[in-house]
Amino acid sequence: MLGAIARKLFGSANDRYVKGLNKTIHAINELEASVSALSDEELAARTVWLRNRLSEGESLDDVLADAFATVREAAKRTLGERPYDVQLMGGLVLHKGMISEMKTGEGKTLVATLPVYLNALEGKGVHVVTVNDYLAKRDAEWMGQVYRFLGLSVDCIIHGMTDEQRQKAYACDVTYGTNNELGFDYLRDNMKFRIEEMVQRPFNFAIVDEVDSILVDEARTPLIISGPTEDNSELYSRIDKLIPRLSEEDYEKDEKSRAATFTEVGTEKMENLLREEGVLAEGTLYDIQNISLVHHINSALRAHILFTKDVDYVVKDNKVVIIDEFTGRMMEGRRFSEGLHQALEAKEGAEIQNENQTLASITFQNYFRLYPKLAGMTGTAMTEAGEFAEIYKLEVVEIPTNMDVSRIDEDDEVYRTSDEKHQAIADLIADCHERGQPILVGTVSIEKSEELAGILKKRKIPHAVLNAKHHASEAGIISQAGAPGAVTIATNMAGRGTDIKLGGNVDMRIATELAKLDPESDEFQKRKAAIEAEVAAHREIVLKAGGLYVVGTERHESRRIDNQLRGRSGRQGDPGGSKFYLSLQDDLMRIFGSERIDGMLKKLGLQDGEAIVHPWINKALEKAQQKVEARNFEIRKNLLKFDDVMNDQRKVIYEQRRELMTADEVADTVHDMRHHVIEDMVTRYIPPKAFAEQWDVEGLHADALRVLGLDLPLDDWAKEEGIADVEIRERILKVADGKAAEKVANYGPEVIRDVEKSILLQVLDMVWKDHLLTLDHLRQGIGLRAYGQRDPLNEYKREAFNLFDELLVGLRERVTQVLLHVELHMTPPEDYSMSGGQQEMHETRVDPSLGYAQATGVLNDSSVPDSQAEEPAGPAPIRSRQAAAEVDPNDPSTWGKVARNAPCPCGSGRKYKHCHGRAG
Repeated sequence: MLGAIARKLFGSANDRYVKGLNKTIHAINELEASVSALSDEELAARTVWLRNRLSEGESLDDVLADAFATVREAAKRTLGERPYDVQLMGGLVLHKGMISEMKTGEGKTLVATLPVYLNALEGKGVHVVTVNDYLAKRDAEWMGQVYRFLGLSVDCIIHGMTDEQRQKAYACDVTYGTNNELGFDYLRDNMKFRIEEMVQRPFNFAIVDEVDSILVDEARTPLIISGPTEDNSELYSRIDKLIPRLSEEDYEKDEKSRAATFTEVGTEKMENLLREEGVLAEGTLYDIQNISLVHHINSALRAHILFTKDVDYVVKDNKVVIIDEFTGRMMEGRRFSEGLHQALEAKEGAEIQNENQTLASITFQNYFRLYPKLAGMTGTAMTEAGEFAEIYKLEVVEIPTNMDVSRIDEDDEVYRTSDEKHQAIADLIADCHERGQPILVGTVSIEKSEELAGILKKRKIPHAVLNAKHHASEAGIISQAGAPGAVTIATNMAGRGTDIKLGGNVDMRIATELAKLDPESDEFQKRKAAIEAEVAAHREIVLKAGGLYVVGTERHESRRIDNQLRGRSGRQGDPGGSKFYLSLQDDLMRIFGSERIDGMLKKLGLQDGEAIVHPWINKALEKAQQKVEARNFEIRKNLLKFDDVMNDQRKVIYEQRRELMTADEVADTVHDMRHHVIEDMVTRYIPPKAFAEQWDVEGLHADALRVLGLDLPLDDWAKEEGIADVEIRERILKVADGKAAEKVANYGPEVIRDVEKSILLQVLDMVWKDHLLTLDHLRQGIGLRAYGQRDPLNEYKREAFNLFDELLVGLRERVTQVLLHVELHMTPPEDYSMSGGQQEMHETRVDPSLGYAQATGVLNDSSVPDSQAEEPAGPAPIRSRQAAAEVDPNDPSTWGKVARNAPCPCGSGRKYKHCHGRAG
């Protein structure tokens, strides 16, 4: 009560903010006369003048008035449209990094040109985000006239463009694109192997059109790029058959640490078996192109040697179920990571489940928070102002309309059944059609649209049905929805981006009906004048009939969607009306106990076809919608809290990748990793201050052989008098560094440096992919921790942090292992390109609540199209060294791969490892 009185006296906070913008608006208007007097060349030259001022130290705010005045004049000359003062206000709000709520028909597309031009003057690029490809292309061409006139470059990003086209578009001053395309480009960029292949520039400023749709409605659905799973069932089954053919001398087993590794003999035996099976096409297991095979055979070995049926797991309903080692209970839904679970399924003949091979993923919340400056515009944002402020730190400012809204919003009519409701709607449509009043009917689904269309068909009422499948044709139909007596049925999402003008849209009719005529011809001018006259006459008919009438066939969960539908009517002061028809069988009504209301209405004697109409019902429904909105916000907020954990890790990994790609060489990084691995290895098996008899020399020997490829005389070293862990560590470091230096000497520094960078990036991607999978599994079961009085979010944070630590340890070990084992076939350096090879990838959006994948693009509510495949660049395989046709004892280059325990080909009689194969 007191708040309402205060608002009447002093105005709301929004009113006071808008009033504060008038000073700047006045400054812009004062420049109009002088700017209008300029020639086209002089007006365009202001861009260079403004850029010079910025380079001399002035800020964007310092040049704002001049920039806005320049754009206003350019719009008048190119588009024939002069931005109103309220449009300037909207532009100011966007420039300040806020959300501008402007009613439908207020010209938001034109409003964006003002802050876009101003911010593009810095040369850092500005992104304008739309909801679909059609609008991105249309706006880039339409508003592009203004930018190009003023000397700025503009382009758009749409689906199906090549990387070269995308690079060119992102390099422009202004880039239009959809939220999906921008997000997927970010993910794809962070999977590239060369910095020059990345398409996006560093983020600067983005304006999101229909900001409520993109940042709220679509925010729950993350963007996911997934690759074809390497863990296919056939490969697991084929490798599984080979493991029983191994003997005990082929592997070493450490039950204490649950580790099993192949001996050198076992590795050679496994390579031969894999070649016989046709799994190993060329080279050895430790060649770059065969890295994933090592992963598979290690998983298969562990499954057979370390895991026992009915002890570690059980087979139930043709599925492998883990047994908790502490409680002895089955852990339904949990899976071993890194392919071990598939290996167990292959071992037991169970159905092998494919793991979700997520390569990269991000939510829209976290993508758009990457922009240092973000703004948005829509017709309906106030109802979600709290969410925008909390999640995106975006304030919402409601901009007044250019002309007062004269639309009449009538109270809802509530019927008992949906059949009664549909008949009432059909009666209203028939009445409007006869009187020449255009009517737009909004439904919540394609199915409901077709149901209503069927009723109108029976009544022989001409109508158009829109759905969200074909954006371009949709815009054409909705633009003529204001013609006399027009009946248009659409989902609530339909028609965005195009105004419904009373009498019809002149520009759209000219563009479609006169497309084949020469604009300079007399015929074109004659027919153009006829169309303009016809539309003007139609407008008068519609105005007399009461303007556009909007009907909602049921309330949506969100008031915002209802307001969007209502907002189609009453643009720029036009008359109009709106009403919602509801039934107790509607989804929202059922949720809030319509059964009790139905029984009560029957007792009160409500007859068939009668409706309840009262303002209290509107208020009650609004409160119900607020409850649902609050619940949905909590769901989105909770999802974001979990995603924020992964987002922090994602930033670290992507930053690391970028640093690696920009570095000339990664020799120091690889050197540090190798030393870290060896220090950890020695500490694990020879703890500091431990007695010599407590040392696990066998374990250290096995790990040195597995990871470093070094057969070291550790037994002899350990027996030396007074030797300590420090000396052993130093000796291992020296031998390992010597082996690495030998590879540099053999193959040349340039080749090795290129190989190091390639392998580092490949392994980083591999461990990150595995990490994403592990986090997915962790996330699925973390909610159960609540039963143990533990906060699932805190548990997730703690375990995710530990997993990330393990990722870094695993990364160092795998990079060191591959680099010390890798064999190269000498070819010219240019063949070591890191951008060859092709890897098929799929882009999807997965709704966590529904569990199915949605394809790229803005989806309608009737189907889920197939995901689109992309083929970005991946690392080229580096071939192994092969033996020549004839072996020359004096020419080691003809020997090929020699087993370390085999006689040396030089003829010395010694083993290869003690002769030419000496390490270090």
